Amino acid sequence: MDNLAVELAEYLVDRLTQKQDDQRLLVGIAGVPASGKSTLCQIIINHVNRKWQQKHNIPEVAVVVGLDGWHFTRAQLDAMPDPKLAHDRRGAHWTFDGESYTDFMRELQKVPSSTAIPLTSVNIVHAPSFSHELKDPTPRAVAIHPYHRLVVVEGLYTFLGIPPWNEAGEMLDERWWVEIGEEEAEKRLVLRHVKSGVAKDLLEALWRARENDAPNGRFVKENMLKPTRVIHSVEDPVLQH
Repeated sequence: MDNLAVELAEYLVDRLTQKQDDQRLLVGIAGVPASGKSTLCQIIINHVNRKWQQKHNIPEVAVVVGLDGWHFTRAQLDAMPDPKLAHDRRGAHWTFDGESYTDFMRELQKVPSSTAIPLTSVNIVHAPSFSHELKDPTPRAVAIHPYHRLVVVEGLYTFLGIPPWNEAGEMLDERWWVEIGEEEAEKRLVLRHVKSGVAKDLLEALWRARENDAPNGRFVKENMLKPTRVIHSVEDPVLQH
């Protein structure tokens, strides 16, 4: 994983140097649950920031944003026509606020030059995150400053090819898909669901993996915008502890 992530990070550094100071490089990394995309993203971001800091005197140039922050809240799911179905299928594309995500992507394209104007809170774009303790999104949790010229958005629906998601996906300079076999993904998911407390036991974890996660993954693969790169997943470091 590390060697692959470093190679990809070097590629993004090269792409970033070709951008003007008032432009961002926007990268979407998608993959089915447990494909390893979150771990890959973090290694890439860390390497890009170290590499950039060696050449430029700024704290960081890259930041990662998780699509999980655009989950509808549990209260919003309760208000849907079929609340039980909404909670059971939490993680399906219709349980996310795709309109808000698309608005966020539009804001990212308005990056001001970090040297041309005074930096104020007005120049900062905020993204939500997701609290696993609260089991709900936390608004304005991630601050994207003008000096964050590489933004990596990670999540299953990052470049889904249906409205309103497709508009956001088309704004991405890079669309990377992390490929993994369904059987391997299920094995990782079952262990993760139990370990994280998402499921109370293996039986419930298996149900969630087969009845929610797997269908969501198939839906995306059948309806996503064309990736600019396909990355084959390697072993899941989260499960090695």
